[in-house]
Amino acid sequence: MSGIGLLKIKPSDLKFPFELKKPITCCMQLTNKTDRYVAFKVKTTNPKKYCVRPNMGIILPHMTCSVTVQMQAQNEAPPDNQCRDKFLIQSVVAADGAATKDITPEMFNKAPDKVVDEFKLRVVYIPANPPSPVPEEPEEGWSPRTLDKGTQTSSSFDNLSNSHEEPSKGKSPEALTMISKLTKEKSDAIQQNQELRQELFSLQELVKKQRNLHRRGFSVMFAAVVAFLGVLFGYTIKKG
Repeated sequence: MSGIGLLKIKPSDLKFPFELKKPITCCMQLTNKTDRYVAFKVKTTNPKKYCVRPNMGIILPHMTCSVTVQMQAQNEAPPDNQCRDKFLIQSVVAADGAATKDITPEMFNKAPDKVVDEFKLRVVYIPANPPSPVPEEPEEGWSPRTLDKGTQTSSSFDNLSNSHEEPSKGKSPEALTMISKLTKEKSDAIQQNQELRQELFSLQELVKKQRNLHRRGFSVMFAAVVAFLGVLFGYTIKKG
């Protein structure tokens, strides 16, 4: 895939310490590398299995958004502990001052005159309690890439349901309820933090504009005063 690389995404794969009958949480960081507002949306090949908060949003220039992915409790492990699930993160330049409520599905439709960046992440199961720590390769900035040798388009991914969707009933003991509550509170705090950053950024831009207008007005007034004094001085000399 081609793209201008709007976002820097960490990690490159979503690694879950798999345990049966327990919800598992993983986080990723989306950093806006541009000087523009960027809208993003998260999709997955298995939307009923995961809860993502937020599943879409606006990232201000050079700001970072934390996204929490929670996998619902699983009753059985996949063969060889291998997972085929994948996530797709789409991003596109948004209008300055845009907010999450301004995001529409049409924003992510591809067109000849519009670039929609796409980044795929695999879901990887790792041991919940490894016998010894194994150093991982350092993660750097990643640009959009294709994970499989075969062709896989964004149509293979489904939109995530409401980002506040809770795990299935019948699989929620007291511990599961508490974890879900804490996860929701964390996500709400992250969302509020993003909104505050956006308001602060808008306020800073307004202050800059007002300061520039004030300076411009002062320059014009100063020039007018100097011109008046020059005329007055010339008149005084001529009269004398």
